[in-house]
Amino acid sequence: MVRKVKRRRFIESVGVAGAVGLAGCSQGSDSPTETGNQSNGAQGDDTVTLEWAASQEEASEQEAFNDALHEAGLSEDIRVEFLSGGDVTEDRREQYQRWLSSGRSTPDLLRVDNGWTIPFIARDQLLNLSDHMSEDFSQRIEEEYFDPAVATATGRDGGVYALPLWVGLPTMLYRKDLVEEAGYDPGGENWATEPLTWQAFSTVVEDVKANSDVDQGFVFQGDAYAGLACCTFNEFMTTWGGAYFGGVDNLFGPVGDRPVTVADQKVEDSIRMVRTFVHGNDDPESLDGYAGNIAPEAVTNWTEQETNGAFQDGNAAFMRNWPYFVGVNGADDEFGEDLGVMPLPQAVSESEAEYSGTGGSAAALGGWHVAVNPNTEYREEALAVVEAAMSDEFNYAIFELLGQIPPKSALLDTDRARDIETVGRYVDTYQVAGRNAIPRPVTVVWPDQSQLVYQEVNAAYSQQKAPDEALADLESGLEEIETSV
Repeated sequence: MVRKVKRRRFIESVGVAGAVGLAGCSQGSDSPTETGNQSNGAQGDDTVTLEWAASQEEASEQEAFNDALHEAGLSEDIRVEFLSGGDVTEDRREQYQRWLSSGRSTPDLLRVDNGWTIPFIARDQLLNLSDHMSEDFSQRIEEEYFDPAVATATGRDGGVYALPLWVGLPTMLYRKDLVEEAGYDPGGENWATEPLTWQAFSTVVEDVKANSDVDQGFVFQGDAYAGLACCTFNEFMTTWGGAYFGGVDNLFGPVGDRPVTVADQKVEDSIRMVRTFVHGNDDPESLDGYAGNIAPEAVTNWTEQETNGAFQDGNAAFMRNWPYFVGVNGADDEFGEDLGVMPLPQAVSESEAEYSGTGGSAAALGGWHVAVNPNTEYREEALAVVEAAMSDEFNYAIFELLGQIPPKSALLDTDRARDIETVGRYVDTYQVAGRNAIPRPVTVVWPDQSQLVYQEVNAAYSQQKAPDEALADLESGLEEIETSV
C-alpha cells in the first residue's frame, strides 16, 4: 500500500523539527551525457569507482562528497564519480528512462526527483532497497525520515526504492534592509515564523518598491514547465484552500477514483491574485484589495535561475525560491544578514479551507533521492554508498556543502544545524515550511497531468486564457487522464 501523506504528519512524529531543501524542478539546462561509464572499476587494484548521475553542483563538490561518505563509514576502496548533467527535471527523467529501458548497467547510482520516482518503481526500474539493505533499514526509514519524502519513494508493495537525500521546501527570500527602510519591522513582527496574508504581503511589496530603487518587487517561477505544476501553482492554490484532487489524502491516488477539484472558486481566485500581481488592477480578471504590478510580466517565462538572477542582481525585493538560493544569497559576499527569509503567505486559514491539508501557508514538497540501478555490476558497493548516505554525518555534510536541508527532520532541531554558516540562521523558518509541506500528486499519471497543468495555468497567468476557461479545460483534461488508466 502507498502511504497517505498528512500535511502535518511530521509534527506528530518529530515534534518541532522541520525538513526542507531544494526541489526537483530546474537548476540548469544541459542534459546528462549519453556516454558510458569510463571509470567504473579499479583506480587501484582494489578500488571500485561507482558512477553516480548527479547535478553540476554535486559534481563540483565530488571530493568533499567522497570524504563525507568515507567519514560516514564507506570503505576507502569505494569511490563515487559524479556524472554531471543539467537538472531540468523532465530532461533527466527522459534520460533515465532511455538508460534503464535499454538495460544499461551504468550509472550505478541515480539521483531521482521525488516527483517522478514512483513511475520508475511501477516499471520495476529501480532496486528495492528494502529487500537488499540491512535488517534495520525499514525501521530507520520509518523513525528518522520525513514521511512525505519517503512516501514518494515507496512502492505499492511497501518497499522503499530510493533513499531521500534532501527535501525541498521553498520560502520567501527578501531584502531585509529595503523592508526596514520602508518602515517595516520584520524581526519585531516575527516574519520568520508567522506568515503574512497575501493581501498584506502585496501592500508590503508595493511600499518597498516605491521606497527603493528596485525595478521588480516580487519574483517567482511562472514559466510553462514542471516546476509550475508541482510547486508554484500548487502553493498559490493551496494557500487559497484549493486542491487538485479534493485534499491531501488523494494526492497519491487512487487514480480514477478521486474527485478533480481544480475548477473551484478558490483556485480561480488564486490565479486572479497572480494576474493582479503581474498585470495590475486594470486586468479584467484582477482581484480587488490586492496591490497590482508588483511582479514583472517576465515571471511567466521564468524558472528558478532567471528568478534568482533578478534577485541576486539587486533588481527585486522578494523572491519565492528554494533553500539552495538561501545559501547563495545569504553569503557574506552577497546580501549577508540583510537577507531575510519567511514562510510563504496565506490567503485563507486552515480552518476556513474546505479541503483537508489546505489553507494557511504552504511549501511545495520537492527534493531528490538516490536510487540504485538494478542492472549495476556493483550492487554490493552501491548499497554500501546508500548505507553511508543514511548517516547523520553525511546529512549534515549535505547541509554544509550545498545548503540542502536533510531529510531527517530532527537534525534541524540541533545546535549543529544552527551553527552552520549562512543557512543555519534560517532554521526556524525552515521548520515552519516543513510543517506546511504540500506534496504534488505523485502517481503514475502525474507526468502527463503535470504537463497539462502547467500549460493551462501558464496560459491563465499570461492572459492567454481567462482563469475560469483555463480551469475548465484543466479539469476536463485531468479527468480524461484519470479515467484512461
